[in-house]
Amino acid sequence: MTPKLTMLAAGLITGLTAFAPAASAASCWDLWYERNAIYDSNGYCFSTSLGKRTFNNADCWTKNPDLSNWEVNRVAEIKAEERRRGCKVNN
Repeated sequence: MTPKLTMLAAGLITGLTAFAPAASAASCWDLWYERNAIYDSNGYCFSTSLGKRTFNNADCWTKNPDLSNWEVNRVAEIKAEERRRGCKVNN
């Protein structure tokens, strides 16, 4: 997937789930994807093979992205749900 298409897909996924509680995600993969799409949209450079394959580091610029308050809270909600479900998508 090209970087622009990846960003578009990430934006659509994030936008579609912006008001949905993390618990409504269909799968651990959905939770992993939404959480990492937030990082990707903020220039995060992935180090795992799954992250690199899924988000393509061609447009990344940081290992410490500057997330908005909403994004920080959303990532925390998603991580809590991943822990609750025992998700292990990229381990």
